[in-house]
Amino acid sequence: MKLVKTEDAVGQVLCHDITQIIPGVTKGPVFRKGHVITEEDIPVLLSVGKENLYIWEKDEAKLHENEAAQILCEMCRNEHMHPSEVSEGKIELFADCDGLFKVNREVLRRVNGFGELMIASRHGNTPVRQGDKLAGMRIIPLVIEKEKMERARALCGGRPLFELKKYQRKKAAILTTGSEVYHGRIRDSFTPVVREKLEEYGIEVIFHEIFDDSHERITEGCHRALAAGADLILCTGGMSVDPDDRTPLAIKNTGAKIVSYGAPALPGAMFLLSYYKDDIPIVGLPGCVMYAKRTIFDLALPRLAADDRITAEELAALGEGGLCLNCPQCTFPNCGFGKGW
Repeated sequence: MKLVKTEDAVGQVLCHDITQIIPGVTKGPVFRKGHVITEEDIPVLLSVGKENLYIWEKDEAKLHENEAAQILCEMCRNEHMHPSEVSEGKIELFADCDGLFKVNREVLRRVNGFGELMIASRHGNTPVRQGDKLAGMRIIPLVIEKEKMERARALCGGRPLFELKKYQRKKAAILTTGSEVYHGRIRDSFTPVVREKLEEYGIEVIFHEIFDDSHERITEGCHRALAAGADLILCTGGMSVDPDDRTPLAIKNTGAKIVSYGAPALPGAMFLLSYYKDDIPIVGLPGCVMYAKRTIFDLALPRLAADDRITAEELAALGEGGLCLNCPQCTFPNCGFGKGW
């Protein structure tokens, strides 16, 4: 910092907030640190008793907090997101569209462990709406060495820390299974729930049929759904270990590659995920999706809608946070459910 007379400070950068107090009216910063002083500011500064100021002494080897915040923003930002103006050395990122927010967690931890800078975001693999706040970033001191910021940038390896993947306009097939529904003994209350969840992501249902517990018929139904143009197939029910529940076998017999049958999530332990020809998900939904407000399906669906491939390792990581607490007032996705992957 450098001490200068206020009249000589035009064009200089303030190193600290300047507070104005008007009894009974206001108390707060009239100018904030980082402000570039103009000719018009001089009378205001003098009126609050500031005849001398600390200004930032320009150093070619260092960056002001506003400049550093811009670099952090460049490290974080990808398409479909926009930054705020710099305010008090901080920049925030906001979503330009609905989509799936993803975080490069390992690199983010390394950057935040670098010292003198910080980036805070919402959880990755969560759905966001247009206008949602995604992240905020700043350095801790007023100035920072350029060389340190370049080393921090290098940790990213040329890839932004965050990604916002737009939802794809998908066509879904729902195969409702169960002899009790097929023979009309009970009403199909599963399909309306699934349809409502799909609508939330703009997914059109182009195929729906009800099947008994014949795994051959369910397999054949999956192939007809594929031929009809479905790029997401959801088989509802028949996912338990009961002898009459044959949906997992039916999905396997389509030729789809099983990623996982079972997941460390409650509700949703009997969830099955597979991919047909590597890009078309065929999913087995357990009965809990029909009656529980939030289940593993709510965690997986945003990723399926964004064509974000789910791995067995990621499903295994759901164990921590995979327990829905069934709160009296549900705030999902702004809660801990499913934040482990």
